[in-house]
Amino acid sequence: MSWERGRADIERLLEDGELERVKPSVEVASRLVASAEAHIALAGKGVDDDPAGALQLSYDAARKASAALLAVQGLRATTRGGHIAVIDAVRAQFNDRGGMEVFGRLHRLRRRRNTTEYPDLDSPTVTDGDAAQALATARETVDAVKRLIDSGKLDPFE
Repeated sequence: MSWERGRADIERLLEDGELERVKPSVEVASRLVASAEAHIALAGKGVDDDPAGALQLSYDAARKASAALLAVQGLRATTRGGHIAVIDAVRAQFNDRGGMEVFGRLHRLRRRRNTTEYPDLDSPTVTDGDAAQALATARETVDAVKRLIDSGKLDPFE
């Protein structure tokens, strides 16, 4: 299935050098999903003891799972596009598709992760509630990604 939704966004990200074309790979996607699942397992153990670390791992899990969708499509973020390009690409193509609203929440999670990685005096402390919410978003993202990949309808972006 060719994803028409978000096509203009993907083409713009490619033209701007924020995404690049690579060989489509279900194997790379599987490795990214496995890494995301490992991050989720570890984050779940740290929600109470290290909420900031759990939030950061949860974000990384959601980002890696999202990158897995792009790998199947033969797309990858460049150093110029980075995390934002991954999130923009999956949100443009897959958010609200079949009840998958989670992709629309990833920018908020990214911004919250950034305030923990690069804090200032005004940055709020990460609570166990923040970490639990991030973990739930990561789990939902991985589940949505697996459903999309397992559907067999995700083709290389052309």
